[in-house]
Amino acid sequence: MRTGIHPKYQQIKVSCSCGATWSTGSTSQDMKLDICSNCHPFYTGTQRLIDTAGRVDKFRKRYARNAK
Repeated sequence: MRTGIHPKYQQIKVSCSCGATWSTGSTSQDMKLDICSNCHPFYTGTQRLIDTAGRVDKFRKRYARNAK
């Protein structure tokens, strides 16, 4: 095997814009994220369905018709 071709794997500090920080292993330097699992609406349960032009209602009607 050739030596010296692999990048250095090291412990880095990851920080999110919400203030959460943690450490992980990576070949890159420190990471800065815009959104993480602590502040993402899907993981926190604060996600809202936005009904644009009745699309959600239209989908529910179509699904209810096929479920019979």
